Amino acid sequence: MRFADTLPETTDVVVIGGGIAGTATAYFLAKRGVRVLLCEKGRLAGEQSSRNWGWIRQQGRDYAELPIMMEANRIWQGLAMETGETDLTFTQSGCLYLADTEAKLAKFEAWHDLAKQHQLSTRMLSKAEVNQHYGAVNGDWLGGMITETDGRGEPFVAVPALARATQRLGASVIENCAVRTLETENSAISGVVTEKGTVKCSQVVLAAGAWSTFFAANEGQKLPQLAVRSTAGRTTTAPDLKLPNISSPGLSLRRRHDGGYTVSTGDLAEHFLSPASFRYLPKFANLLRASAKDVRLLPAAPKSYPGSWGMPSRWTAESESPFERMRVVNPPPSKTVANRINERLPKRFPALKDARLAEAWAGMIDVTPDAVPYLGEFPSIRGFFIATGLSGHGFGIGPAVGKIMADMLTGHVVGHDLTRFRLGRFYDGSPIVPGPY
Repeated sequence: MRFADTLPETTDVVVIGGGIAGTATAYFLAKRGVRVLLCEKGRLAGEQSSRNWGWIRQQGRDYAELPIMMEANRIWQGLAMETGETDLTFTQSGCLYLADTEAKLAKFEAWHDLAKQHQLSTRMLSKAEVNQHYGAVNGDWLGGMITETDGRGEPFVAVPALARATQRLGASVIENCAVRTLETENSAISGVVTEKGTVKCSQVVLAAGAWSTFFAANEGQKLPQLAVRSTAGRTTTAPDLKLPNISSPGLSLRRRHDGGYTVSTGDLAEHFLSPASFRYLPKFANLLRASAKDVRLLPAAPKSYPGSWGMPSRWTAESESPFERMRVVNPPPSKTVANRINERLPKRFPALKDARLAEAWAGMIDVTPDAVPYLGEFPSIRGFFIATGLSGHGFGIGPAVGKIMADMLTGHVVGHDLTRFRLGRFYDGSPIVPGPY
């Protein structure tokens, strides 16, 4: 194990989940001198936080996410120098969306209006400009939209690097240490029970990604969220076309530090049916209608996947939790997506005709009914906070989410309107309005 600190008897805050959101929360808490323990049931960044595209984008964000993402962009730009970790390097490459229909172009125009309100340097591109500057992307493009201050990072190495920086600030980081249950006194957090022992604390942050809804349910908290399988891959070493991150219909791509490209089709979302599906799927109706993706419902989640049939829905501090039975979810990649990548890549990018898909992988994305996160405190348990449901947008925005949670826990001014991200929004009669997904 890379992270195997001694389990403390007491601490101020326990963070559950070693993905980007949990690790960033622990980092910003430790920067403020808060005693913090980061517990990861398996391997740090073992699940979706290391399996995403690596985009750090402001472009196309939900209206409420955009200010937070703009702060995240600023944080990313200074993280490598601040921590001394070169694995946290931010590469400003820009982010380009291409439109092949008038309807898509109109959506870009509408979002561009939002960008202007926040003085973000997003520009609309004409057909001629796309052809002149991005002729390497084959297609009949009507126009596009670019945000040149967007960038990219390397997820697999970035999150562990941030965890190392967190340790140097005095935090304890432990892998293979699942938190089983909470301990409370008078409806307030008093500690947690892990598989390695009990830790006394006054605050807990649940940042367990696709597992969060099940941990919360065991504590009597409703948290509508479903896990969606998303597939991506990397190519063999290929020429550097000096392109921004590109989202085009049916194929998205970004340059990697290893000389290849991370690629995905971005047009297929797969959900394994589980008991949670029937409990929460009706709340996803608007998101399904708004999504341009090919959404496939698969018969049943494999054994021990988040919420799979037969997975215990209740457990105690003395019993083995589902998190110990599945340390790292490693779903097989979609053959459909892999085939589409191999077919589309040489057609979309002729200069990459000799590149091949060297590896494909999949991750389980934690998706909420409106595709924006939960950020806040559970009203019925004082000191129990949550940062989850990042809905496939988490790597880029993760550092700012961590800072927000640290602000919230330490009583600092958050500086953002978090109304959109409140926990009870799917039960208070508010309309479910999906953000970009």
